[in-house]
Amino acid sequence: MTKKSKEVYTSLLKDSVSNVPEYVPGKTTSQIVAEYGLDPKTVIKLNANENPLGPSKKVTEAIQREAKNASLYPTADASNLRRALTEYTGFPIENIVAAGPGMDSLIDALNKLFVGDGDEVIIPVPTFTYYGISAVGFGGIPVYVPLNPDYSFNADAVLKAVTDKTKIIWLCSPNNPTGNLVAAEDVVKLAEKTNAIIFIDEAYVEFSEARSLSFLLKEYENIVIGRTFSKAFGLAGMRLGYTIAPAWITSGLLRVLPPFAVSVLAEAAAIAAINDKEYLKASVEMVQAERQKLIESISKTSYKAYPSEGNFIIVDVSPKNSKAAVDSFLRNGIIIRSCDSFQNIGKNTVRITVGTSEMNQKIVKAFEFLKNEK
Repeated sequence: MTKKSKEVYTSLLKDSVSNVPEYVPGKTTSQIVAEYGLDPKTVIKLNANENPLGPSKKVTEAIQREAKNASLYPTADASNLRRALTEYTGFPIENIVAAGPGMDSLIDALNKLFVGDGDEVIIPVPTFTYYGISAVGFGGIPVYVPLNPDYSFNADAVLKAVTDKTKIIWLCSPNNPTGNLVAAEDVVKLAEKTNAIIFIDEAYVEFSEARSLSFLLKEYENIVIGRTFSKAFGLAGMRLGYTIAPAWITSGLLRVLPPFAVSVLAEAAAIAAINDKEYLKASVEMVQAERQKLIESISKTSYKAYPSEGNFIIVDVSPKNSKAAVDSFLRNGIIIRSCDSFQNIGKNTVRITVGTSEMNQKIVKAFEFLKNEK
């Protein structure tokens, strides 16, 4: 029997799949330790916008209690978590969908609902790269619209990019990696002047001084809010996100998402996290206080730190490039993120997660070290 070549099978791949760009994540601590020969006990990981406080004690206790049920299937639609989210968000259960892994699965589900071959999605850049990666996988065409030079949002530029093929406009507020907000009036302008779905990624909204834009859902049927448990709640490893959306969109999401998408442990952890209001308050207050101190301290080292409403900041490290800055920080045992993989941000920008006071003091010292390096 003649063995068939792999080309016979690879030809079965959808054309769109070959065009999907690779997602570039921040490096893990184990990768950095192995590459640079560092002591893992001394490494500070501030490249992925994770919560340096870890999960709350109530969350770890809930996971331990629920571990005995790991052999059982969870509810198909995470109904217990969705009910818990009704109190947290102020929206009824018919407007809420929870799923894993993370918010990424909900981004995929929205593209699955609305985007087909040749359809367009608009993405203001720089921003979270997975919006475009996901759209391409479903045959969509990302249309990238630059933010203003100061990284503020340009609604008029987005409107000029809208065509009759535009299905979704992806927004992030606070925006990753720039930390700035999208104004409610700009969202209203887009919602009223286009027939596209307006998705607002609010992964970092808990850290913002401004209120959520979810109130707009009460007036518009084409707005979707995305949220996550990865940041303020400290559950990045549980990979759990949720959307707040009009009921007609929620119904569609529940049809296209896989059943049992939220594990019993993730659901127990998320419900415990919602109920631990003191932890959430402490987490948010720490970030808000340390964020401002960090920006002010870095600015004194001659580098430009941008204002932010997230649990991270970006810094222009010119005349150094971002790779040189990341390498310099690694020599000081601190992992930060180069912004090279983000569109429209240049080669001199790094992103740093806001850490504890002790961590942030080490960050400032690392900038002083970077400044004096040749």
